[in-house]
Amino acid sequence: MRVTPNNHSTRRRGRGAAVAAGSLTIAASLLLAGCGSTDDPADDGEIELTFLNQSRGQEAALNQLAEQYTEETGIKITVDSPGPADYLPKLQARAQSRDMPDIYSSFNATEMAPFYKAGWAMDLTEDLEAGWKDSFSPAVVKMSTFEDGNNLGIPAGVYSVHWETQTYGFLINPALTGIDQAEPPQTTGELTAALAAADTGSGTFSVAASVTPLLVQGLASNWLTDEQIAATFDGEESWEQDGWRNAFQYLVDLKEAGVITNDALPGGQDDNPDVESAFFTQGTGAIFDASPGVSVGLATNPEFEDYFSIGLPAADDGTLDPRSPGIPGKGAVINPKGEHPDEALAFVKWLTEPEQQTVFAEVGRILPTNPELLAGGDVPQQLTGFADGVEGLQVMSTTFATDVKTAIVAESERLVLGETTIDEALAAIQAAQDRVS
Repeated sequence: MRVTPNNHSTRRRGRGAAVAAGSLTIAASLLLAGCGSTDDPADDGEIELTFLNQSRGQEAALNQLAEQYTEETGIKITVDSPGPADYLPKLQARAQSRDMPDIYSSFNATEMAPFYKAGWAMDLTEDLEAGWKDSFSPAVVKMSTFEDGNNLGIPAGVYSVHWETQTYGFLINPALTGIDQAEPPQTTGELTAALAAADTGSGTFSVAASVTPLLVQGLASNWLTDEQIAATFDGEESWEQDGWRNAFQYLVDLKEAGVITNDALPGGQDDNPDVESAFFTQGTGAIFDASPGVSVGLATNPEFEDYFSIGLPAADDGTLDPRSPGIPGKGAVINPKGEHPDEALAFVKWLTEPEQQTVFAEVGRILPTNPELLAGGDVPQQLTGFADGVEGLQVMSTTFATDVKTAIVAESERLVLGETTIDEALAAIQAAQDRVS
């Protein structure tokens, strides 16, 4: 896939675009807010940049690097870390009040679409093509690129850069599951059996409802190619085909094995932070999570280190090798309408240099995106399973439409509660796809 340059300069101030794929109320207000910029009536000549940070896992490393940059350049960097649950509401409020930060954390494309379309994100294509892209693995640049005609309606371009490679898999506590890192389960059936053998009656596995779209996407890769998965996201192939049916069947298998904690999928705004907290305080034996969960664990309970990660196991009847969904991890978006966009860009470029990526990796246990650092293979034991998933990463230019993702979450919850069948769930998801295609 080729990066599609945008015809506008990376320094040109953004302007309103079409309505986002998510909440129409939020999208419309962001579009209106995106038409203006904030003036600073008391500019005293000193430069201060604000970074609104979503991630708990990178907070310590980011604060350390911000202090270092201030010492080296004299530019003050203020890091505001409201926490993952409050991040998006705070970002939305700041957009609506036309008081956007100079830099803010990238998030999943569906949630970021309203901000990109409202002009609150600098197009970084020209800078990347001028050589900056060499700081990243090609897969990460591809995953960050929006092509013409993408299903979120975002103008072609690259609006975020990332110092983390994010993969998905399972975090395992050997003390609670009896699973040995030296001989982990190789198939989904083996994993279910191991979890069932360790269960004490209340379930030993958990996955947040909000993360189930990524779980079923990864499981479906046992039967579907990346092209077929992308075609489903674009409405060109059916959600009711066997690959998706088999993926949802694994949720049913886990339910029937009695290994899902409390026989339900945690939901709500804090569902994944709650799942991670239960794992890192050793209340749950295994969870499905992304590699950033390891850095969250370091912040949550730094004394707990006796756990490990495994990639997606192969389905017992799969026809393809399983592949982790590929999502750009921790990184940054630059506000082109801020008071100092060039200085913000320079700071973000500095953050993505190998020396700073090494700090993120060492302080926050973050898988880097720099090709040389990835090739070194020197990652903590907790990340080795996630690191193994980098080689076979799913790399696509499209993702779930908002309504479809919402439907997958809801139907997954209903499946585990026994309120629907797989066929009914897939029909509901396809109906959601039909409404947006």
